[in-house]
Amino acid sequence: MAEEKKELIKIRGANEHNLKNLDVDIPRNKLVVLTGLSGSGKSSLAFDTIYAEGQRRYMESLSSYARQFLGQMEKPNVESIEGLSPAISIDQKSTNRNPRSTVGTVTEIYDYFRLLYARIGIPHCPKCGREIKKQTADEMTDQIMALPEGTKIQLMAPVVRGRKGTHVKLLDRAKKSGYVRVRIDGNMYELSEEISLDKNIKHNIEIVVDRLVVRPGIEKRLADSIESVLSLAEGLLVVDVIGGKPLNFSQNFACPDCGISIDEIEPRSFSFNNPFGACPVCFGLGYKMEFDEDLMIPDKSLSINEGAIVVTGWQSCTDKSSFTHAILEALCKEYHFDLDTPFEQYPKEIQDVLLRGTNGKEVKVYYKGQRGEGIYDVAFDGLIRNVERRYRETGSETMKAEYESFMQITPCRECGGQRLKKGALAVTVGDKNISDVTAMSIEWLQRFISSLELSKTQQMIGGQILKEIKARLQFLLDVGLEYLTLARATGTLSGGEAQRIRLATQIGSGLVGVAYILDEPSIGLHQRDNDKLLATLKHLRDLGNTLIVVEHDEDTMFAADQVIDIGPGAGEHGGELVAQGTAQEIMKVERSITGAYLSGKIKIPVPETRAVPTGWIKVVGAAENNLKNIDVKFPLGVMTCVTGVSGSGKSSLVNEILYKSMAKKLNRARVIPGKHKRIEGLEMLDKVIDIDQSPIGRTPRSNPATYTGVFDLIRELFAATADAKAKGYKKGRFSFNVKGGRCEACSGDGIIKIEMHFLPDVYVPCEVCGGKRYNRETLEVKYKGKSIYDVLNMTVEEALHFFENVPSIRRKMETLYDVGLSYIRLGQPSTTLSGGEAQRIKLATELSRRSTGKTVYILDEPTTGLHFADVHKLTEILRRLAADGNTVIVIEHNLDVIKTADYIIDIGPEGGDKGGTVVACGTPEEVAENPNSYTGKYIKMMLDRK
Repeated sequence: MAEEKKELIKIRGANEHNLKNLDVDIPRNKLVVLTGLSGSGKSSLAFDTIYAEGQRRYMESLSSYARQFLGQMEKPNVESIEGLSPAISIDQKSTNRNPRSTVGTVTEIYDYFRLLYARIGIPHCPKCGREIKKQTADEMTDQIMALPEGTKIQLMAPVVRGRKGTHVKLLDRAKKSGYVRVRIDGNMYELSEEISLDKNIKHNIEIVVDRLVVRPGIEKRLADSIESVLSLAEGLLVVDVIGGKPLNFSQNFACPDCGISIDEIEPRSFSFNNPFGACPVCFGLGYKMEFDEDLMIPDKSLSINEGAIVVTGWQSCTDKSSFTHAILEALCKEYHFDLDTPFEQYPKEIQDVLLRGTNGKEVKVYYKGQRGEGIYDVAFDGLIRNVERRYRETGSETMKAEYESFMQITPCRECGGQRLKKGALAVTVGDKNISDVTAMSIEWLQRFISSLELSKTQQMIGGQILKEIKARLQFLLDVGLEYLTLARATGTLSGGEAQRIRLATQIGSGLVGVAYILDEPSIGLHQRDNDKLLATLKHLRDLGNTLIVVEHDEDTMFAADQVIDIGPGAGEHGGELVAQGTAQEIMKVERSITGAYLSGKIKIPVPETRAVPTGWIKVVGAAENNLKNIDVKFPLGVMTCVTGVSGSGKSSLVNEILYKSMAKKLNRARVIPGKHKRIEGLEMLDKVIDIDQSPIGRTPRSNPATYTGVFDLIRELFAATADAKAKGYKKGRFSFNVKGGRCEACSGDGIIKIEMHFLPDVYVPCEVCGGKRYNRETLEVKYKGKSIYDVLNMTVEEALHFFENVPSIRRKMETLYDVGLSYIRLGQPSTTLSGGEAQRIKLATELSRRSTGKTVYILDEPTTGLHFADVHKLTEILRRLAADGNTVIVIEHNLDVIKTADYIIDIGPEGGDKGGTVVACGTPEEVAENPNSYTGKYIKMMLDRK
């Protein structure tokens, strides 16, 4: 019995969120998948119960002194959990969004590279590229003695290098010290001569300390002379070989030619987060926010009088009575141009004057203002510098944000985006500096490290470090991330990529006996790479760890030792254990929706016919990131899936080029599209909408009701009740964002934040309103017996019945219900919604709007976090949008969505450098027949199941 107890994690009476007194036994040291509809309570069980309790118990085991810095962890709402291991959660939310954080720093591979470069790196001169070595006087003697016998040499001390002045005192001192000859600017002089130098020219002065012929027996004299030279010239020596090339030596880490010395090399010299290594201009960020002329003057075919300049502070220049117009008029007179010529037709010099100023030259500005008129001398500093100054001087955050919308992130001019000081970038291993190495894809980097040729000493010092680097790179390759580079910022990774990086780091740590809790690690992974991920998960399990994976992926379920299905529905209808066992056993359970989809009882149908495009838009010469100058045609009026393995260039094509170009043209957004030549066919469209998984609001004040606009309608309804009219309440009375109806103790938040200094902030319900957000008078106004608080607390499903006689509200509720969000509450703070839920709220909002039939919807992996049943609903909604004549473009790996598309564009064939071309395009049936397409291979299987 005791043995059996140890083999299970026994959970009794779990009631967190919507769990209904759940009892479940999870086997230890196995790969267990938790599945169920979105919102059924999987995450509540995995993260809010098992992980939270595992973490809390570990904290309890620490000393009270350590605990005071960690803060109190709340006990989850569960009666008991037995057999729990320390838990490590690998979810998507906890990625570091700090701009300084890169793939290399997160996986700690960069730390090993810093150590490697500090210990075996070869420093070079940052200016001339020559190798720099530290040499002792003995080494210099040996090298000179290695010259052919009979070679005539002069030992010279370079005392002045490239310095202006007459240097009279220095020459005088040399003469008094008994030296006879000196070479100045390449010419030899006797020190007894009268030497007069031009003080305004830079000079090079070398004192001749000794003249010798190389032969055995001169070692002692040579060594003494070298000592004298080194003390005279601060560690430098020039050996003038008569009839040969001069030899330069340095006792320090300094270039004997350029005189640039570099500091002692240590690991921190290569850290861009440390002042010792970081580029002094961008402080190690690698980029700067700078005003971009393409955003300040977006349409260069307009003239200035037609409003070409749109940057804040200069929009008034079309007004003839403004000071900005007066300045431009003065520039016209001085430089002979006029304000009615399109900006692009100005010669380069004129454009330069307008953007970068008159270089201090003053122009006479005639200005007539309210206080009289006058002529002012103004040295115009150019649009860019003028706006930079305004940006620096403004104290208003709103204005700062406004100016920032005209800025673009550009690589730092000093380091070229490499983030480090020039001295650190001049250190190489295998002829590559640390920045070159981090810019290679993991796959190429592994090859480079394997083929690295090192000297015997370097091998002895760096062998252990290289072994660690190779192992960690292999882990990243194992989880299918061979296309990433170590320099990639973590903020630009997708949720799945970030999670797989953390997974690779965990494998690297080699822990045993831990409960790993993962949240959909297969997001953003092509079917082809799924096997790699599963092999990694199994490897972690075989080490002796328990893996609890929240997942909707079919392959993962079949590979798992056990599947636990939570459900049967979502929200209030979920929170129960529906089925437990292997995937085969779950298929036999009648009430398991997951089982029905796995067994094929319920299928997402393949459309009988594929819709025919109503037109095409064509992207010509797409070359952003890894795209290979490709031309791609997107059909209009149908649903298109852009597919391909991770890192193949799908997002670069759709998000960076297509979406940004459309947003700039159709929505007048201030964005700069990725590299491409042109896009043809945009005149057939009127707007573009990007429905991504970003939160619908970043504060607890934002919720599904406010986002979908239904809250306005509900407030109007309450303001129209007899109670509200009798009290004189208008619509604003029912808002928790303005004074009047809200509870003033918590300013309508319902919770009060208590700052705990070095502990995390604690949120407590407001004592006055009890978390209801409104004051008593407002809550007394009832509609059909419910107050505004009761309505906000309803789920979508309850609200649908409650408002069935109010068509405007019912329509919005129906769309939320249709997208599978029947379980969310209207007033649920948007910060508590998952990415998939936020995306579906946006979809619902779009569905409830009247369609023009000329809209393009772009969705990036909308199936994230969705169960088979939810994917089924999603495909129906996307088809509904396309049926109205709109164009739907989806980036997706989910085969169920891909098979229902009307058109597929497959990018690839591989990720990173080996991707960026169109492998196949056409209907799913056409792509399935293409032997070069990985997607086609998997789609063929799906279509054959029909």
